[in-house]
Amino acid sequence: MIPKPPSANRGARLFADAAAESNAPAAAYRANIDGGSRGNPGPASYGVVIRNPRGEVVAKLKKYIGRMTNNVAEYYGLIAALDYAQSHGIRALRVESDSELLVRQMRGQYKVKSPELRPLFERARKMAQTFASFKIDHVYREQNAEADTLANEALDETSGAPARVKPDAPATKPQPLQPRKIRARVRNGALVPIDPLDLPEGSEVEISVRRPIVKS
Repeated sequence: MIPKPPSANRGARLFADAAAESNAPAAAYRANIDGGSRGNPGPASYGVVIRNPRGEVVAKLKKYIGRMTNNVAEYYGLIAALDYAQSHGIRALRVESDSELLVRQMRGQYKVKSPELRPLFERARKMAQTFASFKIDHVYREQNAEADTLANEALDETSGAPARVKPDAPATKPQPLQPRKIRARVRNGALVPIDPLDLPEGSEVEISVRRPIVKS
């Protein structure tokens, strides 16, 4: 059998494959975003967790943004993630959010009718178009727990500080311990408690001794 000569297009095909590989998009960073409002509208904040292509957390962002709605806070979180990616030279970004409204609006599946969301949407869309690769997906709240925690932390740090005690408030006096009986036995000359001792340091103990009962 006479071997066939190599195809003239084989070298061109291999060269084309190599060129395609060299121009492949960079591995994407992943940003989990969340925004929330206590009152809707009410005190609002966002949280963002950004991971590199190896899955390592490279940034955690959180911020209180004032009195706003949940949806506005979600867009603030998206814009914060996009701004971080732009300022750090990230060219490929995948965003995950548990806000179905935001995701569908960014994908063009829902119209943006709200006048308070429209300028935020326009800004986020223009920023997203600057990336070589951009994708946004909807995830369940359980998959977005870290970003949700950051958003709540931002709210707690702003409005959840513990109340201060007034200088003239009387100090609380420690309550005296009530007398109670504790059983113990003497073993090798040492007193060994039968009942557990959960007494505070410095407690005074009164001991009464009785003879052991001898069974005949």
